[in-house]
Amino acid sequence: MEANGLTQLLVMVLSAMIALLIVLVFIYLILKIKIKPKKQVTPQSEKLTKETKTKKENRKSTPSLAYNKQSIFDFMEFDKVEDNMIVQKNGKRFVMVVECQGINYDLMSEIEKVSVEEGFQQFLNTLRHPIQIYIQTRTINLEQSIREYRTRVDAIEEQYNRKLYEYNKMLQDDTYTKKEIDAAYYELTKQKNLYDYAKDVVDNTEKMSLNRNILSKKYYVIISYMPEEASSETYDNEELRNIAFSELYTKAQALIRSLAGCSVIGKILDSNELTELLYVAYNRDDSEIYGLDKALKAEYFDLYSTAPDVFQKKVQILDAKIQQDAIQLANEKIEKIRAKSRAEKLAEEREAEMDELISQMAQILLEENRKQVGEEVAAKAIKEIQQEEKDKKEGGKANEEVKKRKTRGTRTTK
Repeated sequence: MEANGLTQLLVMVLSAMIALLIVLVFIYLILKIKIKPKKQVTPQSEKLTKETKTKKENRKSTPSLAYNKQSIFDFMEFDKVEDNMIVQKNGKRFVMVVECQGINYDLMSEIEKVSVEEGFQQFLNTLRHPIQIYIQTRTINLEQSIREYRTRVDAIEEQYNRKLYEYNKMLQDDTYTKKEIDAAYYELTKQKNLYDYAKDVVDNTEKMSLNRNILSKKYYVIISYMPEEASSETYDNEELRNIAFSELYTKAQALIRSLAGCSVIGKILDSNELTELLYVAYNRDDSEIYGLDKALKAEYFDLYSTAPDVFQKKVQILDAKIQQDAIQLANEKIEKIRAKSRAEKLAEEREAEMDELISQMAQILLEENRKQVGEEVAAKAIKEIQQEEKDKKEGGKANEEVKKRKTRGTRTTK
């Protein structure tokens, strides 16, 4: 009995230990799945991590050096144009503009291209103040050129008519030799060729003026100066203008010399050229129609904008499109109705002449088949068809006369 009880106790203890072992193994597997193994840190990765940390710290410690993009209107908004400068902000800011003549880079040799690139790089390195590069696209107005060409062509035509008159007079006079007449004819031919060439130039120029896509580009470098930033002293307006002109002129001359290193020719715009620049900038659509020279000749001393409001322009475009579409729709309907009326008229004519056409077709068929039908039968059939057609015409005329009499009788009765 005691041996059996001891055996049962050992079995129970062993079972409990096995169950406990199974539970521990299960817990270990769960923990292994949940916990991810850490990455091994190599010396190279550790070095990269330190570098990124130092870069982030440097970014936080050093201030940002990024420049904000300034609108062209910050440079072009103005109070007046004076002493080859644009005055802004009630005389607290002055602007000077340098016009640059472009170069044809593609036609240069490799040595010239390298020289231009080095010169432009040197120009950028010598800059110590902010500038803005402004490109203005203008529509070429050939009206003035055409007017000048016309004047010259009229003078050439007048000379040609005079030589023609002299040559005809020489032909009628017997005192001139053949050599003199040939020389006069040579001069006349030369003058005629000159006149034809000049007239052809004017005609081609006029055709070019009809093309609104003839554009030219002008390049400008804009420099600004604020006297109050340079010194804390107080000056009157005249002194401020003189200081600003001196500073801007010095900067502009240094800029022109730097641009000369890359074969770009520059010049400082005077007051009239600055006024034209502003006029074209604010009146882009109408500047070639009503130019600055016309405004100055009309004694318009105040520069103003003639450009319409964008919504007003949109309304005008929509009105023009509505009118164009309405005209197109009306023309389409008219053509459709005309085509329909022509078809109806043709159908009515065919219907009215149907009996006559049938008679004519029957006679043609009988004439073509006289041998098969028989000469006598065909002749009688044709005669009967013609008689019936005659009776129908006479009957129609009789009916028309009866109708006329009836209408006359009704009119007399009334």
